[in-house]
Amino acid sequence: MGMEITWRPPQARASRAALPASAFAFPRERKEPLVDAAHVRSAIARFSRVSGVNDRERALAFENIRAAAAHYGIAVHAGSWHDLVG
Repeated sequence: MGMEITWRPPQARASRAALPASAFAFPRERKEPLVDAAHVRSAIARFSRVSGVNDRERALAFENIRAAAAHYGIAVHAGSWHDLVG
Protein backbone atom coordinates (compact mmCIF):
# COMPACT_ATOMS: atom_id res chain seq x y z
CA MET A 1 0.00 0.00 0.00
CA GLY A 2 2.95 2.35 0.51
CA MET A 3 1.50 4.00 3.62
CA GLU A 4 4.05 4.64 6.37
CA ILE A 5 2.91 3.12 9.63
CA THR A 6 3.15 5.57 12.52
CA TRP A 7 2.17 3.23 15.37
CA ARG A 8 4.81 2.36 17.92
CA PRO A 9 4.23 0.33 21.07
CA PRO A 10 4.07 2.64 24.07
CA GLN A 11 7.09 2.38 26.36
CA ALA A 12 5.01 2.41 29.54
CA ARG A 13 1.41 2.61 30.65
CA ALA A 14 0.34 6.21 30.77
CA SER A 15 -2.82 8.23 30.90
CA ARG A 16 -4.42 8.87 27.52
CA ALA A 17 -3.25 12.50 27.64
CA ALA A 18 0.35 11.42 28.27
CA LEU A 19 0.46 8.90 25.41
CA PRO A 20 2.45 9.92 22.33
CA ALA A 21 0.52 10.34 19.09
CA SER A 22 2.24 7.21 17.80
CA ALA A 23 0.21 5.11 20.28
CA PHE A 24 -3.06 5.86 18.44
CA ALA A 25 -4.63 4.36 15.34
CA PHE A 26 -5.57 7.89 14.25
CA PRO A 27 -2.51 9.83 15.47
CA ARG A 28 -3.51 13.34 14.36
CA GLU A 29 -6.89 13.05 16.04
CA ARG A 30 -5.52 11.00 18.97
CA LYS A 31 -8.37 8.53 18.52
CA GLU A 32 -8.34 4.81 19.27
CA PRO A 33 -5.30 4.14 21.49
CA LEU A 34 -3.52 0.89 20.64
CA VAL A 35 -1.87 0.20 23.98
CA ASP A 36 -2.83 -3.46 24.48
CA ALA A 37 -4.73 -6.30 22.84
CA ALA A 38 -8.11 -5.22 24.24
CA HIS A 39 -7.69 -1.70 22.84
CA VAL A 40 -6.69 -3.09 19.44
CA ARG A 41 -9.84 -5.23 19.36
CA SER A 42 -11.87 -2.18 20.37
CA ALA A 43 -10.28 -0.06 17.62
CA ILE A 44 -11.24 -2.69 15.04
CA ALA A 45 -14.81 -2.88 16.34
CA ARG A 46 -15.21 0.92 16.51
CA PHE A 47 -13.37 1.76 13.29
CA SER A 48 -16.49 2.64 11.29
CA ARG A 49 -17.76 4.96 14.06
CA VAL A 50 -14.73 7.27 14.06
CA SER A 51 -15.87 10.59 12.64
CA GLY A 52 -14.04 13.63 11.30
CA VAL A 53 -11.39 11.69 9.38
CA ASN A 54 -10.72 11.37 5.66
CA ASP A 55 -9.90 8.29 3.58
CA ARG A 56 -6.14 8.79 3.90
CA GLU A 57 -6.42 8.95 7.69
CA ARG A 58 -8.55 5.79 7.67
CA ALA A 59 -5.95 4.03 5.52
CA LEU A 60 -3.20 5.05 7.95
CA ALA A 61 -5.29 3.99 10.94
CA PHE A 62 -5.90 0.59 9.37
CA GLU A 63 -2.17 0.06 8.84
CA ASN A 64 -1.49 1.18 12.42
CA ILE A 65 -4.12 -1.25 13.70
CA ARG A 66 -2.58 -4.08 11.65
CA ALA A 67 0.86 -3.31 13.07
CA ALA A 68 -0.45 -3.21 16.64
CA ALA A 69 -2.48 -6.38 16.07
CA ALA A 70 0.63 -8.21 14.86
CA HIS A 71 2.54 -6.97 17.91
CA TYR A 72 -0.15 -8.21 20.30
CA GLY A 73 -0.85 -11.46 18.40
CA ILE A 74 -4.31 -10.57 17.10
CA ALA A 75 -5.52 -11.79 13.70
CA VAL A 76 -7.03 -9.10 11.47
CA HIS A 77 -9.27 -10.67 8.87
CA ALA A 78 -10.05 -7.47 6.98
CA GLY A 79 -7.98 -6.93 3.84
CA SER A 80 -8.39 -3.15 3.80
CA TRP A 81 -9.99 -0.38 5.81
CA HIS A 82 -12.99 -0.53 3.46
CA ASP A 83 -13.85 -3.93 4.94
CA LEU A 84 -14.24 -2.33 8.38
CA VAL A 85 -16.69 0.38 7.32
CA GLY A 86 -18.98 -1.78 5.15
